[in-house]
Amino acid sequence: MTSQSPPPPVAAIILAAGKGTRMKSELHKVLHPVAGRPMLVHLIDTVASLGPGRTVVVTGAGRDQIEAAVAPLGVTTALQAEQLGTGHAVLQAAPALAGFGGDVLILYGDVPLVAAATMQRMIERLHAPDAPAVVVLGFRPADTAAYGRVIADANGRIIKMVEHKDASPDERACTLCNSGLMAARADQLFGLLARVGNDNAAGEFYLVDVVNIANADGGTCAVIETGADEVAGVNSRAELAAVELSWQAARRAQAMAGGASLIAPETVWFAHDTVIGRDVTIEPNVLFGPGVTVADGATVHAFCHIEGATIGAGAHVGPFARLRPGTVLGAKSKVGNFVEVKKAELGAGAKASHLSYIGDAVVGAGANIGAGTITCNYDGFFKYQTVIGEGAFIGSNTALVAPVTIGAGAIVGAGAVITADVAADALALVRPLQREKPGWAKRFRAIMTARKAAKE
Repeated sequence: MTSQSPPPPVAAIILAAGKGTRMKSELHKVLHPVAGRPMLVHLIDTVASLGPGRTVVVTGAGRDQIEAAVAPLGVTTALQAEQLGTGHAVLQAAPALAGFGGDVLILYGDVPLVAAATMQRMIERLHAPDAPAVVVLGFRPADTAAYGRVIADANGRIIKMVEHKDASPDERACTLCNSGLMAARADQLFGLLARVGNDNAAGEFYLVDVVNIANADGGTCAVIETGADEVAGVNSRAELAAVELSWQAARRAQAMAGGASLIAPETVWFAHDTVIGRDVTIEPNVLFGPGVTVADGATVHAFCHIEGATIGAGAHVGPFARLRPGTVLGAKSKVGNFVEVKKAELGAGAKASHLSYIGDAVVGAGANIGAGTITCNYDGFFKYQTVIGEGAFIGSNTALVAPVTIGAGAIVGAGAVITADVAADALALVRPLQREKPGWAKRFRAIMTARKAAKE
């Protein structure tokens, strides 16, 4: 490939046929989430950034779950009906790539953190002047005992690949290990795979054998390296947690590099699509679910749970607040401690500072919602909307029984149960007049004290 020639098209084969029995789950292993999104979808999304001509997911056990997950993404699937090894699995994708003449990436659905830049490096190495038949992605784990070795020269040309159990002491001293991820040209890959045998203890067709076959033909194979975290695989719940931790650490660093302040970074958890602006402050123990955007200058105080929400510039949230899907907070608005908001919009400068539930509502700019206020939005069958006008003041411990509208500038007295609209700039009082009986409490205590003494 010269600098003038266009790059060849890229295809990806993602292996996801394994049963994943160590997960002990009814959910297929590759569909377990990292940062709120299935591992497999993470990988497909990364591949999509390369503009692939085709993406094929090889299924086996639990194929129905995987097919349902990838169908909306326009991804093709191929079935490995029998689990006969990784080489056999890749070969099942051949019909789906019929007529494809570009480069093929071989990836694993349970290795979700491989970066697009690393995939691109594999492709570029495939088109280096020595034109390797296969490019292997290597890494150096802390414990090499579980991995095959990649024995390569100083230029990254592979001399030999050997499993740990078959390696000599000198070969075991090599710390460069095989991740299993590869790149090859489509017109060579399937020919090499067709020659892979299963004369081994497991009786399986191993993908790694294509390297040894290509070398035996007098060709060249090469290895490039990446970090161990990037090729961490998930076979158990513990490994899933480790991958989640790795993803979160990288995302926290990205947020801080982008201008956000995380007071205790290790206690903040992001979703795959969280968007954080500049000069945002995030205090300890905050969890972001999917679909959250935080604009510049906002502050999220400690112990908040936020999902499906848009937080405006300079807004304050929490501590101990919950924002549910459909929440939109305007600039410099405030949702305070022990306030829950769902499918509600708070205008600029609006406040709900304490102990309130605001659901299915529109709150105008500058409105103030007193402590203990709730929007009664559900009658057991349907949801209804509450509208609070600009500059309105809702007194503490108020129940707004939807559908209801509070006009701009209106005041609702504390303790009210509002079941009808309130006009703009009006005062609404819904409570009996206060009455006082002098000396009643003293007489009551005396009577009750005497009764109690008589029973003793």
